[in-house]
Amino acid sequence: MQLNSAQHHLLTLLRAATRPLTAYALLDGARDAGVRAPTQVYRALEKLMALGLVHRLDSLNAYVACTQPLTCRPGHAAFAICDDCGAVDEFDDAALGRALGRWARSSAFALRKTAIELHGQCAACAGAP
Repeated sequence: MQLNSAQHHLLTLLRAATRPLTAYALLDGARDAGVRAPTQVYRALEKLMALGLVHRLDSLNAYVACTQPLTCRPGHAAFAICDDCGAVDEFDDAALGRALGRWARSSAFALRKTAIELHGQCAACAGAP
């Protein structure tokens, strides 16, 4: 897969980030690479999402790099988001996917994508051993 300069730079920024980044934070971080306009950022993010390399967290209006790009199914993701430190843990649970699929079939619902965002406190912030 061939990424253009803007896509490559944004993906690098997201992979290095310790928390989700907004499109404007990405724009600020990518100015030195020649990314000057919000439309450039949004186009690059759209492509990266279509490739399954980046996810949008709707509740935060921010983006994270996919932690499972080889097995990720674009449009189907689940995240645990720490409300204290901002850490995001991406996970994929086959049983959860099957349960959503069963519900969709039984409800005659044409499921196109899922994005489950769990908000709470990570183990480090909760002080768990």
